[in-house]
Amino acid sequence: MPFVSLFAAEEAPPEAPLTPEWWTDILAFLTEAGRNLIAAVGIIVGALLLAWILRIVIRRVVDRIVGGAKSKANVDDTQALERSPLASVRVVQRTRTLGSILHNIVNVTIVVIALLLIVNVFAPNALGSLTLLTAAVGAGLGFGAQNIVKDVLNGIFIVAEDQVGIGDVVDLGLATGIVEFVSVRVTHVRDANGTLWYVRNGEILRIGNLSQGWSRVIVDVAVPADADIDEVEATMLDTAKALATDPKWRTRMVDKPEVWGLESVTGDTLIIRLVMKTRANAKDDVGRELRVRLKRAIEGMGLSVPQLNSVLLSGIEGAQRVRGANPPRTRPNPLAPATDEVPAPRPKWRPKLKPEAPKEDGPS
Repeated sequence: MPFVSLFAAEEAPPEAPLTPEWWTDILAFLTEAGRNLIAAVGIIVGALLLAWILRIVIRRVVDRIVGGAKSKANVDDTQALERSPLASVRVVQRTRTLGSILHNIVNVTIVVIALLLIVNVFAPNALGSLTLLTAAVGAGLGFGAQNIVKDVLNGIFIVAEDQVGIGDVVDLGLATGIVEFVSVRVTHVRDANGTLWYVRNGEILRIGNLSQGWSRVIVDVAVPADADIDEVEATMLDTAKALATDPKWRTRMVDKPEVWGLESVTGDTLIIRLVMKTRANAKDDVGRELRVRLKRAIEGMGLSVPQLNSVLLSGIEGAQRVRGANPPRTRPNPLAPATDEVPAPRPKWRPKLKPEAPKEDGPS
């Protein structure tokens, strides 16, 4: 008996039966987890739905503004807006650019808010307990992400001030080409070789936009020193006017062509300058056609064309020639016809002598 009782005492106690309270706790945990999971799924679905709605709203606003610009210009496609006033083109470009930026801002904002709400569902006290840590992380990001903040702010101001738009030909210093996309942080520029440049907006210190307003084609024509300057200028002006009235090219012109006259004398050649105002995106095409026609016209006069250059004014010369070279028009002084008669001598000017006052006789 003592031996049996010893082994009986060493046996493990029997497991406690599953009580109803244990099942109640398990059921409460599963219920709470299910509610949290459903809430998280609801937040995600709501975020996606909100992003979809905002995308539709932004797209409709952009399409309405673009459609309004097209209807005012009486065109069907955006490319035809090149013939419309500049304001319509800029409205379309800026609207599309702002639309792309708004899409990015909406996506980032909705994702951040959704993540905060999901964390608050699973750990309601986590956000409050991590306030100090969040402040420290925010301060660290503030110092470490200065470039990102600078890029974003600079990009927003660039678009809001209409400095750059999608489709513009720009010179950013770091890259030159056509703007294909403007995001909040980076501007995509495609150069003439097809290379796509990603330029951070914070690194853009200056912008040269070649697609705003108008451009000017400046062509210097070199003719021999013994050529008749007046005849050459008249021929050049007639050639440019013929180009401006050509049905194929007249829609690309902004103003009448001008001959700025004799620009310089180099050795045995005379440099005569001709300018034409064109639409911003038609400068190169008009310049090529104008140089071809000028060469043929000068050669038709029996003169050789040693030099035919396109000029880009810069510096002080460019600043002085912003409004163009329009010399004042004065009337020539009339000259007397030439005769064999000897002209009568002109009277000489002599100062008038003041009469002397009569002397009064004093008492003797």
